This record gives sequence, structure tokens and C-alpha cells, in this order.
Amino acid sequence: MKIGDIHIGSDHPPFIIAEMSGNHNQSLNKALEIVEAAAEAGAHALKIQTYKADTMTLNQTNQQFVISDKESLWKNQSLYKLYEKAHTPWEWHDAIFSRCKELGMIGFSSPFDETAVDFLETLNVPCYKIASFECTDIPLIRKVAALNKPMIISTGMCTAAEIDETVRAARDAGCENIVLLKCTSTYPATPENTNIRTIPNMREIWGCEIGLSDHTMGTGVAVASVALGATVIEKHVTMSRAEGGVDAAFSLEPDELAQLVTETKRAWHGLGKVHYGTTEAEGASMKYRRSLYVAKDMKKGEHFTKENLRVIRPGYGLPPKYYDILLGKQVNQDIASGTPVKWEMI
Repeated sequence: MKIGDIHIGSDHPPFIIAEMSGNHNQSLNKALEIVEAAAEAGAHALKIQTYKADTMTLNQTNQQFVISDKESLWKNQSLYKLYEKAHTPWEWHDAIFSRCKELGMIGFSSPFDETAVDFLETLNVPCYKIASFECTDIPLIRKVAALNKPMIISTGMCTAAEIDETVRAARDAGCENIVLLKCTSTYPATPENTNIRTIPNMREIWGCEIGLSDHTMGTGVAVASVALGATVIEKHVTMSRAEGGVDAAFSLEPDELAQLVTETKRAWHGLGKVHYGTTEAEGASMKYRRSLYVAKDMKKGEHFTKENLRVIRPGYGLPPKYYDILLGKQVNQDIASGTPVKWEMI
């Protein structure tokens, strides 16, 4: 499949998405700085989120609408206030996407309700991302799928049955190109809870491209996922974790994003194909294998012994597997020390 002009699949390097989220800290200049840093790092796409606090929740402060988890980065904040702080103003979208295009990156977004989809369509986005928390919002899935643009769907918290329902709804509504992202919806996530061995199973069940939306620290889990077949990697990005931001604590800084791009591409190249024997690149190394050599000057009629027959480098003589066979054999010529052993010598 393709998103914009970029091919996605096992025959192509992993498609790297830099997720800005709310790390712009309500500064358009900071948002554009993140775009430029992501492009310089080599990301293929930059994603934002399209919502308003009013489209996400109610302006309530009772217990149900306040984050009470003591381990959460956002503990004691009301959902409404958090989304007010984290949202990307809709009037910024065009500037952000335009800068992406100027820098050769794909710009797109996660819509969180139907009004966001309608707005993004006015900007002619090339694809849509569905966040994990909206993966079971079947009306939203159908709305986006009917546009017949590629859909990238995070699956954090979802059971296999829920994923299946979402994929069926998207396909029934007309979407032909779907990427499912393995995701763990904790912030940050731990490697132990990421379970990337699920990736090949997801590909087998749903028959589409599978990637990873990664909330772990660092790049190790993302790189490992490529070996298991991930063709899309999404990571949150920030200019500096020290500056703070709603998602900064588990986001990559620009130099780390560049490392992610490099190392996932190396992992993809390293997959290669099933192959045994000497590669073309290894050909020059063959001569440094061990082989059989005459270790002492020998006269015609002498026999090979442990003193005059050695297994050494380089590899111009007979293979070492013939050592025991040659011991005791008589040579038919004078042989100088340092001569590779050949069959015609006996």
C-alpha cells in the first residue's frame, strides 16, 4: 500500500511517524520547530491530533472526569482541562501540514469525532489515524473508512474480537488499505507490557500491514518490532523532555528520532532472506578460513604426521575435515613448509 508517495510493506523500510501530540505547549512556533526537527531526523510523516476539549468530554470536575490514577503523568487533572492544554488549535493545522509538505514529509492527523473528520477533509489529508481510545468507536471508524483513504488504527486495550469488529466495519465501509498498530496504552509503557510477539499473529489474522505505536522509553522495542514484521513505527516527539509538555516524558528528542530512523532501517536491511552459504560480500573472506598446510619441509616418500601437517589459516589448502584421512599418507614429492596441501601430493 501507499500513503502519499511512500510505499509501506515488508519490501520497504519502516514508515516512521513522528507524533507531535500536545508537545507544542500551545506555541505554533514550537509546533513548526518540531515539524522541522522531525523532517531533519528523517521521519516520513508527522502526525497531530484534531479535537477540542468540548468534542472530547464534558467540562465537569466530579470524580468520573478527573484522572485519579496515582501513577499517571496527568494525575488530579480534569479531562477537560487536560484536553484544553493538549489540543492543537484547528487554525494551526494548515500551517503545520504546509510546512510538512515543504520539507518532504506527509502531514496528517487523528480525528476524534465526526466534526474533526469533516475539518480535515477540507485540508485534503492523505490518510487518517485512529487512536487506541477511539478504536471501538464504530461510527467514527465508518465515517473515516467511507472516505477510502488509508487508515492507521492503534489497538491499545483492544481484545481480538474488538479489533476484528473494527476492521470489519472499516472494510465494509469501503476502506481498502488498513494498518493496525500494536499498542500499549500506558504512558510511558514498559517493554514487559508491550508484547510485540503479537505482531506476526495480527498480520496472520487480519491480513494487513502491522506496525507499532510505541510509548516505551528509547528505541529498543521499536527496532525489535521490525524483526517481527512491523512496517510502521509511531513515536511521540518533543524538542526537549526537560522543557515539559503533556507527553514529553515519554517522547523522543530529535537526535533520538534520527537514531530510530537509522536503526529501524538497519534492522529492516538485516532481515534479508533465508540464505545459507557464502554471500557475495563474504567471498573475499573465504581465503581466511582454516585449511591444511605442510608445517615442516618434507621429502618424497615421507608420511604426514601431526608435526608436519597443520590446520591453520589461510584457506588455500584442503578443508580441515580431511586431516585424519591424510595422517599417515605418503607424499609423492618434496614439499616446502608453508605449502597448502593438495590431493595430488599423495
